[in-house]
Amino acid sequence: MSTAEAGPAGPADPGKRRPLPASVEIYDTTLRDGSQLEGISLTVEDKLRIARQLDSLGVHYIEGGWPGSNPKDDEFFSRARDELALETSTLVAFGSTRRVKGQTDVDLTLANLVASGTEVACIVGKCWDYHVLEALRTTLDEGVAMVADSVKFLKDNGMRVFFDAEHFFDGYQDNSEYSLAVLEAAAVAGADRLVLCDTNGGSLPARVEDIVGAVVDYLDTPVGVHLHDDTGCGVANALAGVRGGAIQVQGTINGYGERTGNCNLVPIIANLSLKMGVQTVPPDRLERLTAVSHHVAELVNFTPDPQQAYVGSSAFAHKAGLHISAIARRPDAYEHINPAAVGNGTRFVVSEMAGRSTVEIKARELGLDLDGKAVGEIVDTLKKLEHAGYHFEVADASLELLMRGASGWTQPFFELESFKVSTEHRSGTGARAWNEVAVEMDTEATVKLQVGGERKVATGEGNGPVNALHAALMMALGDRYPAFRSIGLIDYKVRVLDTAAGTAAVTRVIIDSTNGDRVWTTIGVSANIVEASWQALVDSLVYGLLHGDHGDKES
Repeated sequence: MSTAEAGPAGPADPGKRRPLPASVEIYDTTLRDGSQLEGISLTVEDKLRIARQLDSLGVHYIEGGWPGSNPKDDEFFSRARDELALETSTLVAFGSTRRVKGQTDVDLTLANLVASGTEVACIVGKCWDYHVLEALRTTLDEGVAMVADSVKFLKDNGMRVFFDAEHFFDGYQDNSEYSLAVLEAAAVAGADRLVLCDTNGGSLPARVEDIVGAVVDYLDTPVGVHLHDDTGCGVANALAGVRGGAIQVQGTINGYGERTGNCNLVPIIANLSLKMGVQTVPPDRLERLTAVSHHVAELVNFTPDPQQAYVGSSAFAHKAGLHISAIARRPDAYEHINPAAVGNGTRFVVSEMAGRSTVEIKARELGLDLDGKAVGEIVDTLKKLEHAGYHFEVADASLELLMRGASGWTQPFFELESFKVSTEHRSGTGARAWNEVAVEMDTEATVKLQVGGERKVATGEGNGPVNALHAALMMALGDRYPAFRSIGLIDYKVRVLDTAAGTAAVTRVIIDSTNGDRVWTTIGVSANIVEASWQALVDSLVYGLLHGDHGDKES
């Protein structure tokens, strides 16, 4: 089976670009195909919450799962009837065609689709003769009949039917006559959409556009595309499919999906809407794109990709001084769109490359009034600290505290007198953990602080130095500053900066924290990993208290 780019047939005039459609349907399959990504395991509650996010964004269709395939999906569709009040989206149940030589009226998969309570069913059927002959081990005629019979059965039961043509691009490459015969059978049986699937993800944009165009020219039923990202071309293939005449794109939020993922609906929606003049989600909801992308990432327990197009925290971040100076005069000088169009914003990243204008812009962003001397001191300090191993472009919270300090501000919450950390290792018989019957690691931290003129001494225990120090600070400060209790560490990273020094190396610690409303990052650097952790931890807590909602905060 060849997978070369050139297909056996293409549009009547490959050199002629067909007009773009006025609008394209967005079909989201995050709840099914997206959940096949390694590391994602969604509860029913997760699926309901993600569906509400997708509805708020305004996607046209939400594929909820495969009813009858597992108890979780059965519960989802059952609860969706009462708990999922969709305003803009239509819920879809996914399944497959009848079995080989089976009867539609006794097929459990088809019966479960009808019983799901959804208006739309999307069924998958094979369009590659190789799969019909080798995987299904049946005849090509039976492969066609399986599709036609299943579509007709669902239509007779009052459902709208989308047919997912599995392996279509590879099948069309090998035997276009058979692949088109399967599509034609689905169309004659009443399919509402014919969705061409690049199941193995091996196609490239030129091939996708040509083959989609050939199908659009051959059949009257509206065509969609379902694409994977195995060549890194998932988004480009989706746009090529629309250029070829597709009026529906199936994909997932943030590109989640098995192997390297499905085509990412986030940049697809933005590119079609903002670059190509094709309406996708309602225009007044496009600005929700960033929030929905990040919310879904949190629900699947993945860190949002900072470099994701349009919605990443670095998508409109500027570091080079020359760029920042220009942006200060003309915001559109180095940004391809207004970030607000997708709910994002411009960020000015301060590092050792920063000039005075960068620091001045950042100070204004923070509401700080810095004179020329303070700005110059910050620039010099940044260069020295970054030379020592600090990396403020990834630690905005620590940067803000540094800049506030340059303006004369001192954090009012507590003053450290000293801290001490001790770890006790209690073990069984051997010297190494894998030889021991039991191993226990107890860490204890004591902090001595001045808090509002009062000396506080507190001890906390934990499973490591950072946990124990946080517990000790909680004991000392929790009653005075209620906002402290909502601050939690969500990520902790350590990097050795000079590996040649071995165990004496300087380490950089980066901590991500949240109070439930916002996420911030702090940094510490020291040859002592506990000291580096303390720096990052204290910055995290001070920043959280500074921006927290508590009555005892001083300005």
